[in-house]
Amino acid sequence: MHAVETTHPVTRVDAWAVNNAHCQAHYQIVAEAEPDVLCRVLSYFALQFLTPRHVTVNREDDLLNIGIVMDGLSWHRAQVIGEKIRNLINVCALDVWSADSTGPQAMVAVAR
Repeated sequence: MHAVETTHPVTRVDAWAVNNAHCQAHYQIVAEAEPDVLCRVLSYFALQFLTPRHVTVNREDDLLNIGIVMDGLSWHRAQVIGEKIRNLINVCALDVWSADSTGPQAMVAVAR
């Protein structure tokens, strides 16, 4: 066995919407403050070989407020990932919106 070295970051092709324009997706997640929640949320991006541009986490009592900014997704792919995160048992609410929109007022809410 030997290691394969790459000189450039590898990105995964968006097979769901190859011809669609990519956007910057913003995720705002409220979840129960459990030790593994952040890892499980971020794993949905890691499983698709995606690295977030920006991640913020704040704990307020028994809740985590997680903000994630992800570049290079089609809007459809961003929504599918949001739905998967929303289905985690500890996730209380999730909002996702495109940077092209006017912000959280124009977001697609996928809360429980």
